[in-house]
Amino acid sequence: MKKRHSERESSVDRNSQLFSWGASTENLDKFLEFIIEKAASIMHAKAGSILILDKDKGKLYFKAVTGDKKEELKKFEIKLGQGIAGTVAQTGQPLLIMDANTDPRWNREISQSIGVETQSIVCSPMKIADEIIGVVEIIDKRGGGQFKNEDMDILSEFAELAAHAIGNARKIVTIDRENKRLRQELASKDRIVGESRIVKRVLTEAEKVANSDSTTLILGESGTGKELLARLIHRMGSRKDKPMIVLNCAALPETLLEDELFGHEKGSYTGAVTGKSGKFELADGGTIFLDEIGEMSPGMQAKLLRVLQEGVFYRVGGNRPVFVDVRVISATNRDIEKEVEDGKFREDLYYRLNVVKIEMPALKDRKSDIPILAEHFLNIYKEEKGLPHLTISKQAIEKMAQYDWPGNVREFKNAIERAVVMGDGKEIMPDDLPILSSKMKYPGMQVGLTLNEALNHFKKEFIRLNLDSTDGNRSKASKMMGIQRTYLSRLISKYSL
Repeated sequence: MKKRHSERESSVDRNSQLFSWGASTENLDKFLEFIIEKAASIMHAKAGSILILDKDKGKLYFKAVTGDKKEELKKFEIKLGQGIAGTVAQTGQPLLIMDANTDPRWNREISQSIGVETQSIVCSPMKIADEIIGVVEIIDKRGGGQFKNEDMDILSEFAELAAHAIGNARKIVTIDRENKRLRQELASKDRIVGESRIVKRVLTEAEKVANSDSTTLILGESGTGKELLARLIHRMGSRKDKPMIVLNCAALPETLLEDELFGHEKGSYTGAVTGKSGKFELADGGTIFLDEIGEMSPGMQAKLLRVLQEGVFYRVGGNRPVFVDVRVISATNRDIEKEVEDGKFREDLYYRLNVVKIEMPALKDRKSDIPILAEHFLNIYKEEKGLPHLTISKQAIEKMAQYDWPGNVREFKNAIERAVVMGDGKEIMPDDLPILSSKMKYPGMQVGLTLNEALNHFKKEFIRLNLDSTDGNRSKASKMMGIQRTYLSRLISKYSL
């Protein structure tokens, strides 16, 4: 008896370690077969089966079977409440049948059909929380004899194990479906929309580059969709099942940018109480998208070049090399070639990043796409706001076509959202669109100011107008004004803009 108890414990423990293996939907059938074979072996039984309940149909189906007649048994189905298995599935209570032939609940139909004599049965329900999802059934002792209460305890443990495996598999299926739905929804919302020749050319180039691991440089004004294009390239490529990590190089000073890209070791600086993986490590096997690469300092440019050349870097404060396999896509709204000529951007890094170059067109250069874009964003916001019958007027489309959209598709999308929110819910009219004149004028001066006051007044208004015309984009505004972005930031602080 001790030996059998020990065998039972070690087997159940061993099975418990296989939860993660059994949770995979691909391996579930094999895992359930493994469970029923082990249960039958430990209980010295001739046969056993795991039956799954279909509540909608009110039937039990054989999922995993062991014994000489297992292939024949899989062809049968049992009604809820029919026989021993059906009764257990209906009541949720386990049954120990000493002599099936004298039990009125016993259904001889299956045994007679496959030519098997059945005497003793033990059957236990499988439950997830309080939901009955099926049963585990063991039939007849090898060498004769009857099952005992101890056998019921053993079978209950195996039933619980099988229920956990099925429950985990269900969760995986649910998560996979939800992820698929979210990916489809994301792909629908975050896709490059347009039928113009220039957009079709960009999409063709993206498809070609997606099938390689070449570093790709995306050029274009702010708001044209450079990150969308990077995501599209990633989704179409062989790395689509690996992560895509995005980092805006203009958003951080050099020290923080280095930490974000490469991570740091514990104790590398005050406050570094633990180690941290950088974006390159997180993107290993996948893609890293470096937005506004033109804003990167010379020191960071040198460190990035080493990663591109050697595929290795060091964490901040570390001396252990970290090797990664990452595809690099970068983007900038600057005239990067002029930056190279002026010595502001490393020529060797530029050629490393510019193996393939794709230019995203400004919206003013593809105005034929405006009606398509309007319909696309309108459909998104109609669904979000619960306005299924909302339309957009021909006059509103014409007004949008006459505007130059300095903020490009980003500004266009925001304009549609604003029109949906502020309109009457029936039809978007021209006045619903927050479109200003693309040729903004300086509001003028006033008498009675000193020369210094007038200059400061002019600078303040001049900066405000340029920021308004670029939808608040400092990089583009500084480029339009012919000044450094850092100097513009100081002026914005000085004049409390």
